[in-house]
Amino acid sequence: MNLEYKVGSIDDLLAIENQIPEFATPRKGEEVVDKLQDKQHLLLVAYAQGKPVGYKLGHELPNNEFYSWLGAVIPEYRGKGIAKQLLVMQETWCKAQGYSAIRVKSRNLFKNMLLMLISRDYQIVKCEQINGSSDCKIHFYKQLPKA
Repeated sequence: MNLEYKVGSIDDLLAIENQIPEFATPRKGEEVVDKLQDKQHLLLVAYAQGKPVGYKLGHELPNNEFYSWLGAVIPEYRGKGIAKQLLVMQETWCKAQGYSAIRVKSRNLFKNMLLMLISRDYQIVKCEQINGSSDCKIHFYKQLPKA
């Protein structure tokens, strides 16, 4: 499969999110734009034959840290290393920008994401139960080496 990875647009992100069955309510473009307002950010998108199939979006945090906020790969393209490639590219960009660490939140529900983060040396630093369910929001932290 021929994949291309590059900086993408909010429209690409929304096109991908509308195909993610795990996302109950579609995200609005304004929500994303508002969250990124006045923050350095990076939106990486994977394309297959010009079609957006996966993305990774993050933004700066205080204390020289970066927050890997959103990411998804449409179901028919999962298991091909797309999410991992986007994460590695985000880490590389963060190091080049001089960030000291990356923070990520995920959930027990997203087992493959948890396994990927642990395999990339992200440390679990907090776990919070979600609305009395068995699901948890898991906070990860990765210290980046000095450039």
